[in-house]
Amino acid sequence: MRPKEGHPAERAMNCTQVTTTLQAYLDGQTDEVTTRPMAAHLQDCHHCGLEAETYRKIKDALACRTQPDTGAADRLRRFAKGLLRHRTDKTPPHQAPEH
Repeated sequence: MRPKEGHPAERAMNCTQVTTTLQAYLDGQTDEVTTRPMAAHLQDCHHCGLEAETYRKIKDALACRTQPDTGAADRLRRFAKGLLRHRTDKTPPHQAPEH
């Protein structure tokens, strides 16, 4: 059964509304009243559609990662020490940590 005209499921969402609800939508935590106009907006709005796709890719990448990068913490510590050294003795900081 199709909602009556003016029912919340028929109302268009704007970018601000989408932004505040996007994470819940992508996690499957929205009801049909929100899901239908959200899906329509993401299909019609290039900017919001790209933002949603970026979040989906990040979520998928994190879900696929089974082992943490064991060297990441060490690289971050060296980078932070380089920043601190630069502040205290004016030597150039180390480059940003590699991924």
